[in-house]
Amino acid sequence: MGHVPVLYDAVLTHLALGPGDAVIDGTLGGGGHAAGLLQAIAPDGRLLGLDRDPEALARARERLAPFGGRAVLVHSSFRDLECVAYRHHFLPADGVLLDLGLSSYQLSAPERGFSFMQDGPLDMRFDPSQGLSAADLVNELPTAELADILYRYGEERQSRRIARAIVAARPLETTRELAEVIAREVGGSGARRGRRRGRIHPATRSFQALRIAVNDELGALEAVLPQAVELLRSGGRMVVISFHSLEDRMVKQFLRRQARDCVCPPQQPVCTCQHQATLRLVTRRPVRPDETEVAHNPRARSARLRVAEKL
Repeated sequence: MGHVPVLYDAVLTHLALGPGDAVIDGTLGGGGHAAGLLQAIAPDGRLLGLDRDPEALARARERLAPFGGRAVLVHSSFRDLECVAYRHHFLPADGVLLDLGLSSYQLSAPERGFSFMQDGPLDMRFDPSQGLSAADLVNELPTAELADILYRYGEERQSRRIARAIVAARPLETTRELAEVIAREVGGSGARRGRRRGRIHPATRSFQALRIAVNDELGALEAVLPQAVELLRSGGRMVVISFHSLEDRMVKQFLRRQARDCVCPPQQPVCTCQHQATLRLVTRRPVRPDETEVAHNPRARSARLRVAEKL
């Protein structure tokens, strides 16, 4: 299955770009959103696309080749968004898009180790050339630290129990081995049984937690949000698509804070923070995919899109 861009129409509608605009796609992925954005800003608008995954960047480069020099693609984390935008003359930008989800290519490639639906090495790195892999964390961390990761990033209530089972089963080298250890400990099902009585597979939250930890996803998100605001021109918009509660909560709290003139504690009688709003909330509640999109692309089910405009 090829990568299907989530909430495609909503992204184009809410960014509200036109001919000649400059837009930044901080999470290029398969290039699906980027292709639509380049069409919207034709004939001379430019797009700056970033991705940490060299394989994703190569696919996007092929897909966006017809747009020529209007598509500037860079192998980089959006953690460095402001620096990359400055280097490639995308200041100010008319729009910024951050789609925080994994691509279908990443999930379906066993060798990348993102999913337990197919057996592969425990990697999970967006950029395989950098940092520790999931196998490093699973096989080297003390029980308490491993349990903390599972609880903090996966909101896994049985994190201690799972961590003890993982440590007892070391070494673990493949996604199937890890999923089966977790399933035996807390789920009682094989790694391939998937959903059961409406519940998610017992390894789902643990896999999410390890992936977030391996790639420092929340740290990168915390770093990029203020940079995106700084890069936008007055009236420019940022669109963020998140896929789990940890991301969405961080995005929601940041946007709401930046849309307020005062961020002092509610019980404080006089404002002393001198904070001034930099954003206007375009969407008070997140935009969700409709039933038709979910039926066509089940991975869109958990997507939440939020939009803000630079004052």
